[in-house]
Amino acid sequence: MRALILGAGMQGSAVAFDLVRSERVEEVLLADADLRKVEKAAAWLRSRKARAGQLDVADRERLVEAMRGFDVVISAVPYFYNLDIARAAVEAGVNMCDLGGNTDIVLRELELDEAARRAGISIVPDCGLAPGMTNVLAASGIGKLDRAEEVRIRVGGLPQTPRPPLDYKLVFSIHGLINEYVGRAAVLREGKIAWVEALTGLEELEFPEPVGRCEAFHTAGGSSTLPWTYRGQVRELNYKTVRYPGHCAKVKAMRDLGLFDDQPVRVGDCEVKPRELFAILASSRLDFPEDRDLVVLRVVVKGERDGERVEITYQMLDFYDEEHGITAMMRTTAYPVSIVAQMLAHGEIEAKGVLPPERAVPPELFVARLAERGIELVETIKSG
Repeated sequence: MRALILGAGMQGSAVAFDLVRSERVEEVLLADADLRKVEKAAAWLRSRKARAGQLDVADRERLVEAMRGFDVVISAVPYFYNLDIARAAVEAGVNMCDLGGNTDIVLRELELDEAARRAGISIVPDCGLAPGMTNVLAASGIGKLDRAEEVRIRVGGLPQTPRPPLDYKLVFSIHGLINEYVGRAAVLREGKIAWVEALTGLEELEFPEPVGRCEAFHTAGGSSTLPWTYRGQVRELNYKTVRYPGHCAKVKAMRDLGLFDDQPVRVGDCEVKPRELFAILASSRLDFPEDRDLVVLRVVVKGERDGERVEITYQMLDFYDEEHGITAMMRTTAYPVSIVAQMLAHGEIEAKGVLPPERAVPPELFVARLAERGIELVETIKSG
């Protein structure tokens, strides 16, 4: 198996780390517009299977040419490139998966379904943690019931040591984080798709120690394609992001002050996009490079089976990998992408076209592959 990874940031490097450890992988080309970044990542991998290359994904002609000959392409660049990368994958005739995160772009990727089928390839967007792992777990729970009525998904990346100003540590792209906090989130209400504003629906919940009490609230992108896949089948479905208490109010204040706006404003003789300025400032102030992170996940599916009320819960608590220096967010986001990429390359996902993970990825095999990587999901089933 030969894999091309686009993007040598935290997630792209972690995808490469997982791939080079697989006996089924022969070669990994890690490509990025920043050659120094990709060379640093390749040196960190310390694997003969890994090569470094310079490639700007905005250069369509070079991108298509670079894709040819690989078994699978993995997009680990910011979400706003994914539609053009998917189009390039169709042109090159190469399987592809991405980290997704923006529902509007994913829905446009799905419009490439017929073209992908004609090209004889499979494209699976939204393959990270949430969306991604959560989609597969929701599909698993729904599939175990005769009738599913409610799906609740709660996920968050948290610092093990909360620090001001937000009790939060940046563990993935700042652009992806801002994207979660603006716009609207798709949910199911009474079996129909509805839209709710991000940073609403605040609730409290508890996780096992050392996490304890948290809060959760609607954010954009987390439910991804699930409302479209299960509309008319599931009555209620929603996704909320988990943070330590007080985070939502602080972020909402910044958003309401316009710090996440994408329209330029004049500052003296210059025009500045507030979002870009915020991204630059926040990236350094939310870094805390020496601090460790963790990831919490809870997916609850309620419904009926054999005439009984049944509640199926999947729960995960994952921690920073001290041995390899890999964050919990990298593990739980990048490893699922690597698993899906290997499924695509080895024909374990047979359907052609563009398919969301809840329709494409076999749940039992996926969960087993996660367990092989030390990502343990606890499933509990309550009846009555």
